[in-house]
Amino acid sequence: MVVIAVDGPVGAGKSTAARLLAKRMGYAYLDTGATYRAIGWKAHAEGTGLNELNEEDLASLCTRTRIEIALAHDSQRIVVDGKDVTAEIRTPEMSRMASAVAGFASVRSYLVRMQRQMGINLEGQYGGVVVEGRDIGTVVFPDAPVKFYMDADITERGRRRWEELKGKGLEVDLHEITRGIMKRDEYDKGRSVDPLRKAPDAIVIDTTGLALEEVVERMLKQIPQGTR
Repeated sequence: MVVIAVDGPVGAGKSTAARLLAKRMGYAYLDTGATYRAIGWKAHAEGTGLNELNEEDLASLCTRTRIEIALAHDSQRIVVDGKDVTAEIRTPEMSRMASAVAGFASVRSYLVRMQRQMGINLEGQYGGVVVEGRDIGTVVFPDAPVKFYMDADITERGRRRWEELKGKGLEVDLHEITRGIMKRDEYDKGRSVDPLRKAPDAIVIDTTGLALEEVVERMLKQIPQGTR
């Protein structure tokens, strides 16, 4: 199975790099983090706050939530129970909800199965798939032939996320965004269920100071010809 796994923390540039890499290779692109945002969005839509999340209710919510990913060129649309929530799940509030629900075993178990099936289906359609997230190379596709772990300086990661949100018309504070990323790092790396970590065989790319094209070129050079 031709899967290229791309993992890393918030703001490392993995989404834009994975998307462009998939386009350059003619592969499908799958952002698994969107599935956690979708569950977080559904919980929020039903009136559940961050402090009210619990294992039993989330397990039930997962089984009655239909998540669909529609690919359009090199991007993806997220549809939850028939509603396109692509834009709605990209707010700071939904980032916090996604991080929170990702800490529950029932959610991770349900979504990992879904992500694997999505990856298999997309690989069959496109001949390969670039899958991006935080546990792709360690949990979702541990046997992926190529794995990348992307990281960057915390200052640059904060600036990138700030610029992304500002570009969407959101009023956000750079220092608050950076502090939020640091807290997210602590949570993602310290959670007991599938924590963020580098796979032993992952290729590390520090994207600090690198343009998008430079990052993708470095990735392409590391991918064996037989995989391309």
